[in-house]
Amino acid sequence: MNRKTPYKKLKRLFDIFFSFIGLVLCLPIFIVIPILIKVDSKGPVFFGQMRIGRDFNHFRLYKFRTMAEDASKNGPYVTAGDDPRITKIGKFLRRTKIDELPQLWNVLKGDMSFVGPRPLVEEQVLCFQKDYKEIFKIRPGITDYATIAFRNEEEILRKCNSNDVERIYIEQILPQKIELCKKYLKEMGFLTDIKIILKTLLVIIRY
Repeated sequence: MNRKTPYKKLKRLFDIFFSFIGLVLCLPIFIVIPILIKVDSKGPVFFGQMRIGRDFNHFRLYKFRTMAEDASKNGPYVTAGDDPRITKIGKFLRRTKIDELPQLWNVLKGDMSFVGPRPLVEEQVLCFQKDYKEIFKIRPGITDYATIAFRNEEEILRKCNSNDVERIYIEQILPQKIELCKKYLKEMGFLTDIKIILKTLLVIIRY
């Protein structure tokens, strides 16, 4: 038996149990936030986007909508902190990471895990296809080393010329994230996952 098989089974059980508990505990948030989103701006409550996941399979990732309706048609898919498409409530949801909570459903379904490389849109993956063939042998996740390291990514991009945001992200930020993803592949294990989850919670509280 592959020595990582028990870890993979434990990881999946952890994901199922805690994503279900999380959805139940967050039920009040799933009632209040949609109301705030609808009051703040027109458009759907949830934002769904096709992402690349394990074994290059496509799946729809869910978030609370934080941008104006049809924002994807009116600008780049990479956003900076001062992007005018971000709604008032959207700024709060992004800062607190509450917009990511619907991904608990992705975890419960098995599209994602709590810990793993972030799933990307196809355009980003194709820029580094060889690297991501290795990285996406495992389920993508809500958080990982790269998520922690680039917790203020939007603020970094805010300092860039709006016309260069996508180019800078692909040429400068994404290669660094790829190296951190590979670091996780080498170190992944149950204790590593717990450490990353705790660091992520600490970063959210501090930030």
